[in-house]
Amino acid sequence: MGGAARSQPAAAPLANQVSDEVEAAIVEARGRWKWGPRKLRVKLCQKDSEKLWPAVSTIAAVLKNKGLVVNRRTRPRTPIQSPPYVAAVEANTVWCADYKGWFRSGDGARIDPLTITDAASRYLLRCQIVERTGHDHTQAVFEAAFREFGMPEVIHTDNGVPFASVAPGGMSRLSMWFVKLGILPERSRPASPQDNGRHERMHRTLKQATAKPPQATARLQQRAFDAFRCEFNQQRPHEALGYLTLEVCYQASPRRYPLRLPALEYSGDIEVRRVSQQGSVKWKGERTFISEVFRHEVLGLKAFDERWLQIYFGPVPLGWLDSRHHRFSRKQPLELRRQILKNTEPGA
Repeated sequence: MGGAARSQPAAAPLANQVSDEVEAAIVEARGRWKWGPRKLRVKLCQKDSEKLWPAVSTIAAVLKNKGLVVNRRTRPRTPIQSPPYVAAVEANTVWCADYKGWFRSGDGARIDPLTITDAASRYLLRCQIVERTGHDHTQAVFEAAFREFGMPEVIHTDNGVPFASVAPGGMSRLSMWFVKLGILPERSRPASPQDNGRHERMHRTLKQATAKPPQATARLQQRAFDAFRCEFNQQRPHEALGYLTLEVCYQASPRRYPLRLPALEYSGDIEVRRVSQQGSVKWKGERTFISEVFRHEVLGLKAFDERWLQIYFGPVPLGWLDSRHHRFSRKQPLELRRQILKNTEPGA
């Protein structure tokens, strides 16, 4: 059977050459296995290796004509941020944060520890169990850390909730709060733990020291986390730091947490627009939908020419507004890209 799968007979060259018999066999195979055209062709070839089965694209066309294919909705994904990332040259340039994989304590309670480290010194700022991993509880842990240690310039996280969303710019309520505080959100690439390597290594050490086996209750587990944090920061020598302790290498940030959340500021060449309840902005009398995530927020619109405007949330670019057709695009439109390339050609 394996040999038949590896050495399939040639496909029929033309879709209109599919006979009623072959079509019926395709439909019958689909009803039996519910597979896609590629796997169905392998199965049909295994069943009758002498028959000239049609190409995968033809089988797909047969399934579609018979109403056996349901078009999948395109799922929005968090926009990908790619290196280079901000270099952690000194303490509080970059903080790293993540939810370590959850587990259960001995009594069955779910343990979701939120960890925050300083990237340069590796200092473990927080290792805190939260009741829920949504926005409110996560923000409360960050707010306590900001009050104790001041604020960093950048916070590096993964692409998961609540750090990011599928909204333009990957913005979530939490990352929008960071931006208003003057902190730039930075995200690892999907399935790329090496982008946050120091933090991931700390997680392995944390798991070995505190969760193998887990503690009997959530309260005892938090005590274990607190003891680990004390040892990790104050007692454990770190080879990468010349065997110094993290406490010696870290000092709090001079950027203090404000009493009031500052308003976003934009430069003089940027037009400011407030987003409606429905998630749209008005430009020259016409409304264009951006995202409900930004409802009641203030966005910046920077004109590229008479037609195109780039939209920002603070310093974070969200996408492009076509003022001629009143459409918003997360990616730079092909027409605009061609225009930019034409303008940058020698002799333009």
